[in-house]
Amino acid sequence: MTDARVVRLTIPAKPEYIALGRLTLAGISRVHPLPDETLADLKLALTEACTNSVLHAYRDNGPGTVEIVFELDPDRLSVEVVDEGGGFSVADQPERGGPGESGLGIAIIKALADDFEVTEGAEGGSRLRFAKELTGET
Repeated sequence: MTDARVVRLTIPAKPEYIALGRLTLAGISRVHPLPDETLADLKLALTEACTNSVLHAYRDNGPGTVEIVFELDPDRLSVEVVDEGGGFSVADQPERGGPGESGLGIAIIKALADDFEVTEGAEGGSRLRFAKELTGET
């Protein structure tokens, strides 16, 4: 991992700031060109991860922040979304929601990523990490 490039972005836990993460992914794709489909998948997975933090982490705790860490290796892009809010358990999330239900975000991220994990953050809250293999993509 010595060849990794790391970009950290901290945003307020508000929906209107999620687009900054998507813009950062677009910038990263200029450093390491990605196929349009891969970039779109990564943007969708990131949007779902950030939306979980924005909507659920600070619901009862007032304002907070979401940290997004992008780690670009020559053959892999890892994205970590961390909040210090209330946290959640993947086991409590439905695999599929019905009409008007939430809960699809985790299933979407799992479907789009090559690796996925959710753990408790170091200071509480949640740490969601997903990765996409980039080998052979141009």
